Amino acid sequence: MQAQTITILIIEPDPGFLRRIEEMLNLSAGVGMALECVTSLQAGLGRLAQGGVDIVLLDLSLVSQDWLTTLDQIQSTAQHVPVIVLSSLDDETAALRTVHEGAQDYLVKSEINRHVLVRSIRYAIEREKSEAALLQAEEKYRSIFEHITEGIFQTTPDGRYLSANPALATIYGFSAAEELMAHFTDISGQLYVEPNRRDEFVRLMEQHDIVSGFESQIRRKDGRVIWITENVRAVRDPRGRLLCYEGTVEDITERKRAEQEMKNSEALYHSLVETLPQNIFRKDLNECFTFANSRFCETLGRRLEDIVGKTDFDFFPPELASKYQQDDRVIIDTGKMMEKVEEHQPPSGEKIYVNVVKTPLRDSTGNIIGLQGIFWDITARKHAEEGLRRTTLELSKSREELKEKNEQMEEDLRMAREIQQAILPQQYPTFPRSAAPGDSAMRFFHRYLPSGTVGGDFFTVVPLSDTKAGIFICDVMGHGVRSALITAIVRTLVEELTPLAADPGQLLTQINRDLRVILKQSGTLLFTTAFYGVIDLDSHRMRYANAGHPRPFLLHRPSGQIDVLRQSMNSSCPALALFDGSAYSHTECAIAPGDLLFLFTDGLYDVEGPHQEAFSADSLLAEVKHRATLPTLVMFDELIGELRAASPKGELADDVCILGVEILK
Repeated sequence: MQAQTITILIIEPDPGFLRRIEEMLNLSAGVGMALECVTSLQAGLGRLAQGGVDIVLLDLSLVSQDWLTTLDQIQSTAQHVPVIVLSSLDDETAALRTVHEGAQDYLVKSEINRHVLVRSIRYAIEREKSEAALLQAEEKYRSIFEHITEGIFQTTPDGRYLSANPALATIYGFSAAEELMAHFTDISGQLYVEPNRRDEFVRLMEQHDIVSGFESQIRRKDGRVIWITENVRAVRDPRGRLLCYEGTVEDITERKRAEQEMKNSEALYHSLVETLPQNIFRKDLNECFTFANSRFCETLGRRLEDIVGKTDFDFFPPELASKYQQDDRVIIDTGKMMEKVEEHQPPSGEKIYVNVVKTPLRDSTGNIIGLQGIFWDITARKHAEEGLRRTTLELSKSREELKEKNEQMEEDLRMAREIQQAILPQQYPTFPRSAAPGDSAMRFFHRYLPSGTVGGDFFTVVPLSDTKAGIFICDVMGHGVRSALITAIVRTLVEELTPLAADPGQLLTQINRDLRVILKQSGTLLFTTAFYGVIDLDSHRMRYANAGHPRPFLLHRPSGQIDVLRQSMNSSCPALALFDGSAYSHTECAIAPGDLLFLFTDGLYDVEGPHQEAFSADSLLAEVKHRATLPTLVMFDELIGELRAASPKGELADDVCILGVEILK
């Protein structure tokens, strides 16, 4: 197989030296190198801009006094293309300086021969590839270190942090890793709740050089106590001397809480089965009783210790015990629950009815290890059923009345839909207010498709001045009547808080506070995602704040670029009505004529296809990029068509709301 040709660009003003280089490379048969020559730095930069160059040979006499600037020009024009400097001077200081500034090699013209030149070229290309690979690996490691959700750290044996990632700072309640490392000078005394916990950690490390699942309670910066688990190893030099500890931290507070709740649940279960009036028992695969509650013990007239380990044949007639065990085998063999009503006719007295429910017991891996039974006397219920049958005829008479009520309910829902449609903008404001719709500096477009009769999405446009517009969109959790009522409340709050509409963060903060109060009073637990932005045509800027809402897109149609409007790193953006004290701040971005602001709710992409493939936010972004040049409403309709096509039945699983704002001037 023929090796790929190496394209060499030599920037050299001396024709004689150029011929010499050409002869060296021509004499190097089989080296696979192609030489291109230019005589000035400017011409060289122009050739590099065209691409396809593998290495540059640069005459030092063409370099300005600021060598770093020259190298930056070359690397900015052709990134990762190695440079070999050619010089008439055998100057070690100059050679070290050029290599230090980023050149791959320094060759003295009088000492260059074919072998030296070819080797230098190949080595330079390979070194550049190695450096690029190393840089990529370092960037990948740094990305993992900075973005992984687990805390990562290094500490000295005496309890000081050497390094920490942002996730660890977040777990411990700090805004940055540097703040965390500056705060902790004595991990033993400052971090752990239990005084001797760090000593126990060090003892284990000295014994094993590794600790896994080391669980502890620690104090966050704000004083709150949480549970963590640490996985740590000792780092030693080649001589075995301990350098540091490094490992990961995970916040397991929720897991510990769940474990405690499980213990409480088990205690509650035992408390319930002991107080329930039903007879409850358990058996193993050998039909031996393993548990019985007090009521079952009373029914048999035996103590628990006299029941456990025995079978039905120890307490019931053989034919009845055999029947019970036949039922048990069906449950154990099929793994299905059995419920039946058994009749018992005592020698004297009225027939009684017993409701029996038997279910399989499984271990943590799902294997059946026995069964549980519960039974109770339902004689009174059977008598009541007879009375119930007598009332069935009377109930049938009310069907017509129920039908009428259902029709009235459907009519009410239709009216609710009409009212909800009425609270959405029926016509959009113009900017300035005196402008005709066709002359407005901003144009607005929308599509609103509730998945049911009514929906939980809402949007509005608030004219703040002749050059400023407030753009609001929200999505209430779920969909249906309750969500629709919340959207009406949000609309009212937006209108009442118009004096705050110039500040997106302040507006969302106040809406969160008011909505939280309203929902607490009503006992309704529904949160709302929202986005609010203020477009300023004078400054060509937009300020916006986000409360857990899908990030809008900003389409720069003249250039074809699309920006995802993210919140600043230090901004909190939980959904509205989740927390009492949530405070929102705004982020800014530039806007320009020809831009399209694309806002939407998660119903536009939150769907799975017939083969469980996800139509995600990234999928939506790709679809928007593909249609960036289409008229806005055509784009909206095609995206909705894609959403329906991704849905197994072509139906919307959630409410869909899209709002577009075209910046014209």
